[in-house]
Amino acid sequence: MSRVVTRRRTAAALVTAALLVPLAACGKDDAKKDAAADKSDVPKAHLTVLAASSLTDVFAKAGAVYEKEHPGTKVKFSFAGSQELAAQVKEGAPADAVVTADTKTMDGLKPDTGKPTVIAKNRLVIATGEGNPKKIAGLKNLADSKLKVVLAAPEVPVGRYSKQVLDAQKLTVKAVSQEPNVRAVLSKVAMGEADAGLVYKTDAATAPKKVDAIDIPDAQNAVASYPAAALNYSEHGKAATAFVKWLSSPEAQKILRDAGFQKP
Repeated sequence: MSRVVTRRRTAAALVTAALLVPLAACGKDDAKKDAAADKSDVPKAHLTVLAASSLTDVFAKAGAVYEKEHPGTKVKFSFAGSQELAAQVKEGAPADAVVTADTKTMDGLKPDTGKPTVIAKNRLVIATGEGNPKKIAGLKNLADSKLKVVLAAPEVPVGRYSKQVLDAQKLTVKAVSQEPNVRAVLSKVAMGEADAGLVYKTDAATAPKKVDAIDIPDAQNAVASYPAAALNYSEHGKAATAFVKWLSSPEAQKILRDAGFQKP
């Protein structure tokens, strides 16, 4: 091969590379513009989101990030047990979106919501007092009549999951109280009013200096799914739908993962 041909090929390669660099840069710029356009297309609104109690801490962080990314938009959360949220939706409570801790509750709201999207999953743990003073090792210990065990009411998702795992192990646990949501269960244990309780892993993680979390083997556990949906009667339908969609974005998912929630 002559030196002239080699030089021509080298020159052609350099020209091609020079052309590709600005094209790559344009690609990145276009992606940024598209992302910015997506955000600019979302109308500004003051949103009210009804959310399961177990999302209290993580949604406070997620909401702050969303507001920062969408100037002019405010997100207000109303936390309660999923069964309470469902009752509010059916009564037409002023809200824009709902996130429950189980698909069963969300399925009962089909006439009132858009298509739900599962944004996260969770598992149960046994919450005990700090240091696990009663030396609770697993589910079987909860059947000990000497222990004060608190559970969520059976109509609450976490209460239903608790019943599911206890029934599967053929265990009878006489709870000293049945609470309206998972945070109430956690509070009873944290305050020393109960020796143990079944809560979500993420809830136990919010009180590391007050409770210990005893893991339940996957084979004995239950998986909680968190579906989110915009409400059909929302006055800010497009903004509500945009927020629900954002909950599945990489950024929102990282916030959920960091809080201990599992992938959908």
